[in-house]
Amino acid sequence: MKTAMLRSPLVAAVAVASFAMTGLAGADTHSGLEQRLAELEARIAAAERRADDAEQRAVLAEAQAEGRLAAEEVEERLAKVERQASGEEGFSFNAYARSGLLLGEDRKSIDGGPYVTPAGGLGGAVGRLGNEGDTYAEAILNYRQTYDNGAKAHYRTMIADGVSTSNDWTADESNLNVRQVYAEFSDLPSFTGAFENASIWAGKRFDRDNFDIHWLDSDFVFLAGTGAGIYDVQLGDNWRSNFSLYGRTFSEFDIIGEGEDTGNGNTDSLTLTANNYIGNWQWMVSGLSAADNDERVLEGSDAAADSGFHTMIAYHGDSFFGLGEGNFKAAVIHGQGLGAEAKVLGADGNLTEDAQATRVGIYGTTYLAPSWRVAPSILAEVSKDRYVAGDDYKWAGLNVRLANELTRNFEMQYEASYQYMDLDPQGFDGRNAVSGDFGKLTVAPTFKPQVGGFWQRPEIRLFASYTDWSSELNDYGASSFGNDGFTGGQWSFGVQTEVWF
Repeated sequence: MKTAMLRSPLVAAVAVASFAMTGLAGADTHSGLEQRLAELEARIAAAERRADDAEQRAVLAEAQAEGRLAAEEVEERLAKVERQASGEEGFSFNAYARSGLLLGEDRKSIDGGPYVTPAGGLGGAVGRLGNEGDTYAEAILNYRQTYDNGAKAHYRTMIADGVSTSNDWTADESNLNVRQVYAEFSDLPSFTGAFENASIWAGKRFDRDNFDIHWLDSDFVFLAGTGAGIYDVQLGDNWRSNFSLYGRTFSEFDIIGEGEDTGNGNTDSLTLTANNYIGNWQWMVSGLSAADNDERVLEGSDAAADSGFHTMIAYHGDSFFGLGEGNFKAAVIHGQGLGAEAKVLGADGNLTEDAQATRVGIYGTTYLAPSWRVAPSILAEVSKDRYVAGDDYKWAGLNVRLANELTRNFEMQYEASYQYMDLDPQGFDGRNAVSGDFGKLTVAPTFKPQVGGFWQRPEIRLFASYTDWSSELNDYGASSFGNDGFTGGQWSFGVQTEVWF
């Protein structure tokens, strides 16, 4: 009823205008008619706007009169809808997944993966393109909420599974696992000063600021476990810091007392970390401890480490090594004792108290031409006294990923990967001293919904790879090398999808 009443002046105006036009048609010129018509249309539009405004005011006034809706409540509801639409509030889902078939020349599945070489057990990764035959998936469930006082909460659960079989039913091989469960609070109004923009968290998680060399499937440093921390403490105008305590478990290891095996034990490895960011620079320092881990039985007469130290200096560049557009990251890492596991902090309880490791990692991405992009990377490490006194491990790898964008949905990807190894385990775990090199070349026609940059996913790849390595490496005794049908100089073929969002 209100709408009809509000619209009646508009109807009357239109009727009067129509009558006036009829009477004036014969007296005015064509241009005069156009001018009057334009003026009339403007008056009608203005009348309609006034009618719309009046109607909206009437509806709002009625709602307010009935106590159903206040103007500030309207704004609050609109803001909430906008936050939900942007992912800042409510439920969201993220995922990473890969799945592929990797076949040898005999049309049988073969071993693969970026850690397939003898140096893989020490963190020595090689190029992953055309070298993966597993199925791995991560499902990440998020819920974000903003409170009336401005505080924000983020709850995350991450479920992951990985298998190497090609079967559709893999329950017998499943490694289904809850990898993350944590809550994080930010924008807390009671935080002031250096903590004004800080966020706190507790639970089981991957550290927020881990970063990796994707083409090798290798983190520079993988800080993860169960614990608590605080991010983004502002210690200076250009200096912010993160502080965290992560726990990991060393379980069911043999312990010794007075020269005789006395059973087994377990302990927690604790990693206390300060991660400092000053401009493009990052300085990370960690102290590690594992009470009673020195009672662990090792193969030699050395004592297992019950403490350690780890540090990293990294630079996050916003160009391609200063040579052009793109980005790069570079890091130098050193660890001692429990910190000699340079990548996965606190994960290896078999390290000796004298263990030392130094690692270097570099990668960058850029476009060589409008349709050609390249991503080179280097990863290398030297370590000694790692598991027994006198052991010595050296490895270094170079990987180059190249892509040619041919259409909006198709590109050719190429990868060349090389790794040199000089490994002297001093008989640890039945392993033999070896030295030699590994090489791989891959060609991969790739389809995707939209090309453009190395981070565009999903994609589907076909691939053919040629892999070769020094025959001496087959004698190492702790890798796929040397197995029947896996002795170097071989072709492999397959297909793979990779997804993230």
